[in-house]
Amino acid sequence: MGRPCAAANRKALIVIHATHRIPGLVLHEHTFALPLDYANPGQTIGVFAREVVAPGKEDANQPYLVYFQGGPGSGAPRPVDGSGWLGRALQDYRVLLLDQRGTGRSTPITAQTLAGFASAQAQADYLMHFRADNIVRDAEAIRQQLLGHTPWSILGQSYGGFCAMRYLSAAPEGLKEVLITGGIPSLTRPVDDVYRATYRRVVDKNRRFYQRYPGDAPRVREIVDHLLQHDVRLPGGAQLSAQRFLQLGLQFGMSGGFEAVHYLLEEAFVVGADGQPVMNWNFLFHLEQMQTFDTNAIYSLLHEACYTQGEASQWSAQRVLAEFPAFALQGADPVLFTGEMIYPWMFDAYTQLQPLKAAADILAATAAWPPLYDVERLQHNTVPVAAAVYYDDMYVHREFSEETAAAVPNIKLWVTNEYEHNGLRADGGAVLGRLLDMVRGKM
Repeated sequence: MGRPCAAANRKALIVIHATHRIPGLVLHEHTFALPLDYANPGQTIGVFAREVVAPGKEDANQPYLVYFQGGPGSGAPRPVDGSGWLGRALQDYRVLLLDQRGTGRSTPITAQTLAGFASAQAQADYLMHFRADNIVRDAEAIRQQLLGHTPWSILGQSYGGFCAMRYLSAAPEGLKEVLITGGIPSLTRPVDDVYRATYRRVVDKNRRFYQRYPGDAPRVREIVDHLLQHDVRLPGGAQLSAQRFLQLGLQFGMSGGFEAVHYLLEEAFVVGADGQPVMNWNFLFHLEQMQTFDTNAIYSLLHEACYTQGEASQWSAQRVLAEFPAFALQGADPVLFTGEMIYPWMFDAYTQLQPLKAAADILAATAAWPPLYDVERLQHNTVPVAAAVYYDDMYVHREFSEETAAAVPNIKLWVTNEYEHNGLRADGGAVLGRLLDMVRGKM
């Protein structure tokens, strides 16, 4: 049975469904019934948020810090202790970990939940309500329920930073301060520009990988040739194609990503019963665990839609790939891994994406995506913003982030090559601490 939350400054009776205590943390669980479509209220979805408070501060008048997770399509972190950025945040805030609509314990988007729709068009129509614009509308609705007119602070990591820029554009009155790590998007550039820039960065990451592990170049060539010539099945039953194998390059933008791939490659082959090399089952198992496209349908369905405003993506990453012959499967030396790109063939290759192929094609073909950013409004921004921009970021192009920051007042940038894209996870206390000093005028 729920109980009302007694935190100060709340303007409405909010029911906490459960409270858990673990060493160093007090966790309150909330679920909010919010409109699927704010322009036509009626159908509702559930949006889940986990409120985290330091022990002894449950009734303290602490301000909120709302965390927007990267992705798109990933639920908020599930805290197990008070370490990292969360521990630093809890010194000053009560933290709200938001499961963005469609993720985690919010009304989920999966092949199973979408199977009940009458057609692929109906699925696509539903999915168009799950971008950053509606994520921010959800956050504003929650803020008004919890705090009334009082603004709160937000922290956006990666795609969460895209949500933060949307928030600044759509409802700046709800924001006291904004912190962003690795997630300042271009405001106006077309989707093809984004993927051209991203492919160039991925080429450079491949170069650095093979410089560190030159012996992996012939091994990758051997693996790709084997996959082109054999029907290799993963433990889950799906085929491991050469293209799917090369998606391991998605790891290259994270600290330790080169090592994760290198150590996996070491175990690629074993000698089979006939004395010939075969793909090692252990290698196949661990590779399958590293690829999360099956468990995060939103990521594949709406990744290109993160960048589309009044235009159709038309499978941008696939089209732009033709401009980069260095990614050819045959003849290239060395073979290059791909990065954070979504391709139409994935909706044949990944079991949980297969039922959504028609909806994905519809989404790629639609130009009915509304604008995400009000550039004129952002040009008059008064909300303090502090952002970490990672110099070699493989996922969010640094130059585009700097371009946006130059157009939006009150943004302080910390451009660094000390961290990769996952700096908040790798050294969260230090990263968040610096951003807080920046936004508070101490740096």
